[in-house]
Amino acid sequence: MSIEARVRELDHRHQSLKSIIAREERSPSVDSLYLKELKRKKLKLKEEIERIKTLQRQDVMETVQ
Repeated sequence: MSIEARVRELDHRHQSLKSIIAREERSPSVDSLYLKELKRKKLKLKEEIERIKTLQRQDVMETVQ
């Protein structure tokens, strides 16, 4: 899998979690532990996406120099 495909996959999963979280937050019987776990997973995905993008930028900068 290419790096770009991996980032797209992670971004898709991040967006899916974002939608699920929004739906759960509107629910009158929200499970706060479940919601906390979803938010933690979403944050981990975002951090992974940013880590990959940072590595890509570093690679590009090294190639240019």
